[in-house]
Amino acid sequence: MLYGGKTKMNNIIDTVKEYYGKQLQSRDDLKSGACCCVDKPPAEVRDVLPLIADEIQNRFYGCGSPLPPLLEGMTVLDLGCGTGRDVYIASKLAGESGCAIGVDMTAEQIGTAMRYREEQRERFGFKTSNVRFLQGYIEDLRSIGIEDNSVDVVISNCVINLSPDKERVFKEIYRVLKPGGELFFSDVFTDRRIPESLAGDPVLRGECMGGALYVEDFRRLMTKCGWADFRYTEIRNFDLGNEDIINKIGFASFSSRTVRAFKLDDLEDICEDYGQVAYYDGSIPWHPHYFDLDDHHRFFTGKPMLVCGNTASMLSKTRYGKAFRVIGDRSVHYGAFEGCSAGGGDMTKKGSCC
Repeated sequence: MLYGGKTKMNNIIDTVKEYYGKQLQSRDDLKSGACCCVDKPPAEVRDVLPLIADEIQNRFYGCGSPLPPLLEGMTVLDLGCGTGRDVYIASKLAGESGCAIGVDMTAEQIGTAMRYREEQRERFGFKTSNVRFLQGYIEDLRSIGIEDNSVDVVISNCVINLSPDKERVFKEIYRVLKPGGELFFSDVFTDRRIPESLAGDPVLRGECMGGALYVEDFRRLMTKCGWADFRYTEIRNFDLGNEDIINKIGFASFSSRTVRAFKLDDLEDICEDYGQVAYYDGSIPWHPHYFDLDDHHRFFTGKPMLVCGNTASMLSKTRYGKAFRVIGDRSVHYGAFEGCSAGGGDMTKKGSCC
């Protein structure tokens, strides 16, 4: 949520620039566990990590591993890319037929990322680099030339919480994604709104707690910005790990969450039952036996699963459609999907209620 007008917003931006540009030189400088509560990366990411330069990895401050599968040939945009770790991983996974774009407002971070552009190209064995880095604000991607409907996948790793204008961020993401495109990001969430008196605290803001997204405000914001349904793929609670920080903000509980959402125009605000069935064919690389759409949908290869209308669209109208066969349409409605409530279920733990 926003706190005050432009002056306060600019102060927050300046605070974040100072923290990530000057104060943090490596992960050892972090004062809490918020920005380094990293999920175990998927196998395809683990294979690329040894190819990433040491300095880039040492200055990585993510809280998850928001790199989805099937990136070959895709245009991937990383918001708040820092020194470029996830951009370079995405570039390798996208291959020379795809591209990866990193955006960050901090000159020092972007400078480090750009310095390794040619070295990473050589490490990957590419003839030409498929990476671009742009210095700018994630709230205003248009000003740095990111066009409407131009990106297949938007990723972000523990950065959106830092923004003083999250609504603009999510509206920009929706604008630049192609129809059927995917938003896949990790960030710090909290179980309550953080008081304004703490939201601008330089350490709390820089350590990803002052601007952490309250889960219910996040749900409302996603709906407002175009996503009627989204899914959590990973939720992990963490300890703050610093007595001074606990004394300041220990009244709130924090978690690292990874979110998956698609730009689809037929998603509904609760899960509806149309009698549709989905089959996974096992063809997604590194996922031969099953594929997890989210934290409550595991599709085993060859096994039919009854799905709601939203899930059916996510599987059939996105790049994942090549790996799924969905039987049925929306011609007959059977009511709310079993287990759903009128208000859309417990959105604090799931993006959808099925």
